Amino acid sequence: MLHTLKSVLTLAFLSLFITANGFAQSKILFATQPSISPDASTIVFSYESDLWKVPANGGAAVRLTGMDGEETASSISPDGKWLAFTSNQYGNDDVYMMPVDGGEITQLTYHQAGDQVESWSWDSKTIYFRSGRYNRVSAYAVSIEGGTPERLFGHYHNNVHNLVKHPSENTYFFNESWESFIFPQRKKYKGPFNPDIKSYSLDSETFTKHTNWEGKDMWPTLDQSGNLFFVSDEFNGEYNLYKLSGNNKEQLTRFNTSVVSPKVSANGKTIVFEKEYQLFTYDVASGKSTAIPITIFKNNTLTKEQSFDVENSVTSFDVSPDKKKLAFTSRGELFVSDIKGKFIRQIETNALGRVLEVKWLKDNKTLMFNQTAEGYQNWFTTAADGSGMEKQVTKDEDNNRALELNSDRTKGIYISGRDKLKLIDLESLKTETIVEDEFWGFQNQQPRFSPNDEYVLYTARRDFEHDIFTYHIESEEIMNLTATGVSESDPFWSPDGKYIYFSSSRTSPSYPRGGGETDLFQMALDTYEEPYKSDKFDELFVEKEEDDDSKEEESEEDESSMEISINTDGLMHRLEDIGENFGSQFSPFVVQDGDKTMVLYLSNHDEGNTGLYVTTLQPFESPETKKFDGVRFAGNITEVDGSLYGLSGGSVYELDAASAKATQIETEFEFKRNLRAEFNQMFEELWANIEENFYNDTFHGINWEEIRDRYRTYLPSVNNRNDFSRIMNDMLGELNSSHMGFTTFGEEEQEFYSTVSLSTGLTFDANNPFRVASVVADGPADVAGKDIQPGDVLTAIDGKEVNTEMNREMYFNRPSMPEEVSLTFQRNRNSFTTKIHPESYFSTRNNLYDEWVDEKQEMVDSETDERVAYVHMKNMGGGELENFLTEMTSEGYHRDALILDLRYNTGGNVHNDVLQFLSQQPYAKWKYRNGELASQPNFTPAAKPIILLQNEQSLSDAEVTAAGFKALNLGTIVGTETYRWIIFTSGKGLVDGSFYRLPAWGVYTLDDERNLERTGVKPDIEVFNNFKDRLNGTDPQLTKAIELALEQLGNN
Repeated sequence: MLHTLKSVLTLAFLSLFITANGFAQSKILFATQPSISPDASTIVFSYESDLWKVPANGGAAVRLTGMDGEETASSISPDGKWLAFTSNQYGNDDVYMMPVDGGEITQLTYHQAGDQVESWSWDSKTIYFRSGRYNRVSAYAVSIEGGTPERLFGHYHNNVHNLVKHPSENTYFFNESWESFIFPQRKKYKGPFNPDIKSYSLDSETFTKHTNWEGKDMWPTLDQSGNLFFVSDEFNGEYNLYKLSGNNKEQLTRFNTSVVSPKVSANGKTIVFEKEYQLFTYDVASGKSTAIPITIFKNNTLTKEQSFDVENSVTSFDVSPDKKKLAFTSRGELFVSDIKGKFIRQIETNALGRVLEVKWLKDNKTLMFNQTAEGYQNWFTTAADGSGMEKQVTKDEDNNRALELNSDRTKGIYISGRDKLKLIDLESLKTETIVEDEFWGFQNQQPRFSPNDEYVLYTARRDFEHDIFTYHIESEEIMNLTATGVSESDPFWSPDGKYIYFSSSRTSPSYPRGGGETDLFQMALDTYEEPYKSDKFDELFVEKEEDDDSKEEESEEDESSMEISINTDGLMHRLEDIGENFGSQFSPFVVQDGDKTMVLYLSNHDEGNTGLYVTTLQPFESPETKKFDGVRFAGNITEVDGSLYGLSGGSVYELDAASAKATQIETEFEFKRNLRAEFNQMFEELWANIEENFYNDTFHGINWEEIRDRYRTYLPSVNNRNDFSRIMNDMLGELNSSHMGFTTFGEEEQEFYSTVSLSTGLTFDANNPFRVASVVADGPADVAGKDIQPGDVLTAIDGKEVNTEMNREMYFNRPSMPEEVSLTFQRNRNSFTTKIHPESYFSTRNNLYDEWVDEKQEMVDSETDERVAYVHMKNMGGGELENFLTEMTSEGYHRDALILDLRYNTGGNVHNDVLQFLSQQPYAKWKYRNGELASQPNFTPAAKPIILLQNEQSLSDAEVTAAGFKALNLGTIVGTETYRWIIFTSGKGLVDGSFYRLPAWGVYTLDDERNLERTGVKPDIEVFNNFKDRLNGTDPQLTKAIELALEQLGNN
């Protein structure tokens, strides 16, 4: 019994529809993931979210599917009757099949993890697919008759994918590397975790590694004679077609652009593949490659405008000097309204630009804003009433941002590129660089003028941390006010010119892990005495008569005549805490009203919830702190003639510091944007930001401009967000860099359905998928009083009898996660029912990883008689650090040696904490009278033998840890060279909320400054674990580590 879906659209109906709404195209780009019929006559491919069929020599394509989701990864059965494919119709990627000529569609898998079709058995009865339901990825088989899928190869860390089976032998060919299924778009990777063509014979239990190139050999495909074809980048760094001839690689093509997703026909005559986003065929006999001419009637909706609204979507703003008008940005567009937000006009800007910031000039009629031009943010001016055209002020190939105007709006300061602070004259619009320093191209803090406009206050980097600087405009003198080695952030000058407020953790650097909790500080620029009460009393008898105009003139006079002096002697000793003394306080903004100083800031001291607070400082009064009512937090705070405004949750608020109340300025205005223009702008901006910020100034030896120009030519052919995402990731892949990636999501892609997979914490028998194989440790079934045992047979779920011919996972696939589920089991002749609180499949996946760790722990305990401690770290995150410290202060404390296992470690940022703990050595002993002598410190792992285990899947911060371990001579490293996947990364968002990672900081060895991204870390003793070792449950690396630990203990 199988789950069937609606039939596909008939060709006749489809033709009627597209004749009225579409147009024909003969050169089709972004037709992807092709498959080919056994006789090489027909090709099926994915295009615009559906599957299509076309003759192998070209012609009019016929749509095969019309499902709600996306259909991908098609594969035609060897008998030519069936088409298997992946679809996310119900929110998850599952396996489906249908007759190859169209008809009823059958769903075969039901799991929240992504299931991607890879190939068929040669009898056309079984579909092979890959899935992340058990571990990161594994190969599975499912019958076309239905039933529960079977995982083909055991062991948690066997990551088999790209699987094909030999036609006459019980042998499977596959890849195992991340580089061949997570990062196939990454070009030119060379390293120990490169993908090779491997095979395993179930009959002879023989594991074979067929290729040994240090780069990429992947995507194997077999014909019915057993000829194996694949791609390799050995020739020129691009993927070309190869054939495996005995133990040798035979090159078939010599393209300068890469072959993607090759599939050979069963008869061995033709290989179909993608290249430059087109479909090609390769004739095996002649060696000729031909682009397939495909005609498709398409309904292009990408150029049609879509509607958006500014409501709760404002990204920056400014208030005019007369306080009558508001200028703001939303989704890269510029708007002006009255101060109440009722009357809104969109100001025309370049459709290929993105507006990010806006400021009013002093005439109340002109706006200055930054907008991307060819990807880089530059300054423009325009009339605020919408008349006239924008004028470009700067034409830099740097990002100009963080503009701040002085008190009379005659000058501005801003950050430009990675290393410049610039001053702009707002009358002549001329700019000059006033400071060159390490600002970085992102994560910047707002530079500000001093209250008298004589100084510029800013932060720049020293050893990754922010120091606070002043620049005196007239004398050009620069002073570093802090210079501490930790970050002092978000400095703000008090309106009276006497104090600078900032946030800092004071003793903890912010890199690599973050500085922990930060406090607000008031820095006195000189030694000031407190006011005298007697003076205040005398003022009561002084008569003053002045009108409002004279008050205003006096205020302006005070500001212009204000003298600021900075006494650097003892400056950092004149700090005072401001605000709450627990939690984190940050982002100060200071205003004054008479003798009251009001410091606005963000704080999370209220049970970890960030809120906007104001602390009022006044002579002869205790500081008073209030939480703002009406808004949770606020940024982009702006003061205009005594009035405060801030941005929170996409809305502008008026802020009253005295009462701590916020009032929302409601804005509603619908506007249009064209997604094709938006995609083009995003492309340019991403390219420019990589150009400005990529950690390696040679871009790993490629011409980044040529790469942009090549991929730019494909933009006019983009049909949807998937196509755009692929272009962006492929372009990034040219950099041969780790920690890269572009992710995007649009409202047009929202899923109609979604499902979750319930996990009960049980594993089931491969031969009987309803019979319990084990209870997973620490899972929902592993609780006291729950007597589920291996061998119990599941017979009912929530009181409904199961059909053992069905896919078991279908019963655990639900629209949402229930709080409990009832399971009925048969044990011998007895039946019993128990309840379970289900968990996510990912939680069980993590518990299965823990079971592997437990096995290693037992192995070390047994073979060392518990003399050697074993600690495995899955990653270098905070949770695993806590586990490491817990283990080291318990088991590691009592045992005589340590094996630290960083194999399969996926990185993070806690290397410094780990290495500092491991570096501890005894320096003294102490004791109570007649007590035992005890070491200081308590924990001294560096005085004991330490073996560090690493392998080709030790990556990112695990590589930093291994490099530090070696530099500090803490012990012996056993295993294989690390991945070469280590750059510290940040990221940036784009106009539609898309995000891309930005590798900005390289990591280099201490002695010879080798780039670990290119070299990795070599072990002291090389030991390999391969696929068969894992399959058989042996671990030569850990065995060697145990041997070394015992040997070193014996020597000691």
